[in-house]
Amino acid sequence: MISPSLLSADFAKLGQEVSAVTDAGAEMIHFDVMDGHFVPNITFGPMILSAIRKDSRLPFEAHLMITQPQVYWKAFATAGADIIGFHIEVDIDHRKLASEIHSAGKKACIVLNPPTDIRSIENILPDVDIVLVMTVNPGFGGQRFLESNLEKISWLNEMRKKKRYNYLIEVDGGINYETAALVKRAGADILVAGSFIFGSKNYAETISNLKCCK
Repeated sequence: MISPSLLSADFAKLGQEVSAVTDAGAEMIHFDVMDGHFVPNITFGPMILSAIRKDSRLPFEAHLMITQPQVYWKAFATAGADIIGFHIEVDIDHRKLASEIHSAGKKACIVLNPPTDIRSIENILPDVDIVLVMTVNPGFGGQRFLESNLEKISWLNEMRKKKRYNYLIEVDGGINYETAALVKRAGADILVAGSFIFGSKNYAETISNLKCCK
């Protein structure tokens, strides 16, 4: 599945961009929510998500790169997010937050940054719907793919088979045709792509080719 990241979209016509990638064959819409504390940048708030909810029928994923996801996730859920992503690096009760998200009828996604040990999320794997592996350092779009994270994807894929878990594996950062093939071979199910899609001349062609990479 392809999930275009709006961090690389044209902010002056965000609703049109969302509609365009929806029509171009995307399966999800990815919101990189940054608070200027957890990462050195500030992006979307829940009001933006709410304003463009009408422009797509697709699931909206709020990737909360913030220091207090347990405080703000409900605002994004109310605004129309279907999936709530939160980081293992934040010092909170992750399993409790996943349970609260599920109680609200939403899907829970645990996220880990490139330097973080994959085994740090082992205890929460039974409690989440999606595991998002960052293949760039979060905060800014357009970064180069960090190939060392392929081992994490393979580990998650093997753990899923071994334990019969049902989570999907999502990858975010530096996705293009070459890296899409690498992460898919490692076991990824969802590819988040920002600048590679929104910087292309033909969204439909780019999304279709990303799906076909082997």
